[in-house]
Amino acid sequence: MAAEQLRLKESRFEFKSISSIIIFTVIVIKIQSDMKQNYRTIDQAKKIIAQEEGVVRKNWGGKLPVALVWPNSYRVGMSSLALHILYRLFNDEPDVVCERVFFGYQQAPGRNEPLLSLESQRGLDEFAAVAFTISYELDYFNVIQMLRRAGFPIFAEERDESWPLLIAGGPAVYTNPEPLAEIFDAFAIGEGEAIVPPLVDALWEINDAPRAEAYQRLAEVDGLYIPALNNGPVERVWIKDIDSLPTATQIYTAQTEFGDRTLVEIARGCGRGCRFCLAGYVYRPMREMHLDTVLSVARHALKHRDRIGLVSAAVSDHSWIDQIATELRQMGARLTASSMRVDPISEPLIKGLAESGNQTLTIAPEAGSVRMRKVINKPQADAQILRAVELAAKYKFPQLKMYFMVGQPTETEADVEAIAGMALAARKIFPRNMAINATPYVPKAQTAFQWAAMLPVETLEARIKYLQDRLNPNGVTVRSDSPTWAAVEGALARGDRRLGRVLARMRKINLREWQSALATQGLSQEDYLRERQLDEALPWDVVNSGVTKAFFSWDLRRALRDDLTPACPPAGCLKCNACDEEWAFRPDYQDALGPNLGAYGDNFIPFVS
Repeated sequence: MAAEQLRLKESRFEFKSISSIIIFTVIVIKIQSDMKQNYRTIDQAKKIIAQEEGVVRKNWGGKLPVALVWPNSYRVGMSSLALHILYRLFNDEPDVVCERVFFGYQQAPGRNEPLLSLESQRGLDEFAAVAFTISYELDYFNVIQMLRRAGFPIFAEERDESWPLLIAGGPAVYTNPEPLAEIFDAFAIGEGEAIVPPLVDALWEINDAPRAEAYQRLAEVDGLYIPALNNGPVERVWIKDIDSLPTATQIYTAQTEFGDRTLVEIARGCGRGCRFCLAGYVYRPMREMHLDTVLSVARHALKHRDRIGLVSAAVSDHSWIDQIATELRQMGARLTASSMRVDPISEPLIKGLAESGNQTLTIAPEAGSVRMRKVINKPQADAQILRAVELAAKYKFPQLKMYFMVGQPTETEADVEAIAGMALAARKIFPRNMAINATPYVPKAQTAFQWAAMLPVETLEARIKYLQDRLNPNGVTVRSDSPTWAAVEGALARGDRRLGRVLARMRKINLREWQSALATQGLSQEDYLRERQLDEALPWDVVNSGVTKAFFSWDLRRALRDDLTPACPPAGCLKCNACDEEWAFRPDYQDALGPNLGAYGDNFIPFVS
């Protein structure tokens, strides 16, 4: 009996020993695997840095470390001028070290790939502040994934002063921060040039301060929304002079969509008043970079690249655009343009783009019928659109691309047919490759259509399919984003604080997970896509993007009557409240204006002080 008990104890001991060895071996293998993954990620980061020009690398000693995070891939993030200017703004502060963090490099990161800064390969938890710039609502899913990978508690209430402060900015959250309000500590409402310097001062003062004290100090910074304090409505902040700190490419890399050029922002904002356009409202008023500044920036840029990418809401609206295009070509620059209007079209710009070897001319009618263009306040005549097509044919562009939106408010089947009609009319003029983008329309906060219902997915799919069946056989390729994912974007764009819990529940990024998380939280996507009443409290009332709610509702009523609203004058107007008196009544505004006043149309009235 004693011998049997001894053998039993020995067998149990051997079993425990074997189990311990197995567990130990698994742990060692996991550690070794993580170390190899870390080495691979660090090695990849170093290789990327080695291929960049203009990167800033600072010693961390005595400096405030800020992680600048783009919640998408390196390739996408480095194509954004917003990232470049923020990187410069933070690193221009002598007592700040700012490093970039991306959600993968060429694509989404692998399952066990660590989240490290590019410049020094440090984790997010080593920074004093983590600043996200978010341009697109569907990147909210990546934000959650990044925080989870970095080991951060998702919700702000779960993080004390031992964690870095999380701050978010960019047009997606600038217009409606509420879906992420329980996740971030603060939101930047406005333009980075106006926010970064006072934000840095505040971050130094609250370094290691208790969260409650930190929030109170951050709330003193103009343009910062602190959800924990409910300090809204917060007024957006903006800069009047874009010449003093020209926005242009800061870091050159071949590993991005625009690696062969220097991007230069020649104007910010737009006064045309397209009712669907988020950027057109929230970046009011239109501010031009002076011709001399554009040329000076270009001279420096040509030392790095021979191609200059002109960037603004509507490049062709710049009052000096003909001179810019002509003089840049005389300097030997090859040109590209981010977007153009056709009312009027700049032939010198078209000619310059063709001579620069551009393969595609892109125009954006947005709607096929004259009635719909009145509804959206984009009063381009059919003849103006087709004139741009004629120029594309004249200058022998290999491809013509036209952008339309499907599902805009009051759209009918006849309006969809008008898109097909416009595309076919262009096809008769343009003999080479031709494509249209028929993008599902997503109503956005801080626009005149912020109260409108989003068209059902099934209707959007049917209308896009109609265009495909109508145009593909006639040599016009029809492309579109997914209506199903557009509906998700629509829910996030006009969502409320409850959606933060939905995002946090998701472990994978797919439609089934999204719908399941909504259902678990007792929510319905359709509730966020419905029509809103004009007197209804809106989640995004916590911020004021500049244009007043009264102006938006007035403009919506005009849209429903097919009435046009005149474009902004260059000065002398306070109607929408985006300008202040100092800007609206500046006495010397005419001195900077060039001969191309098409952006102002019949609304251009010289202001006399």
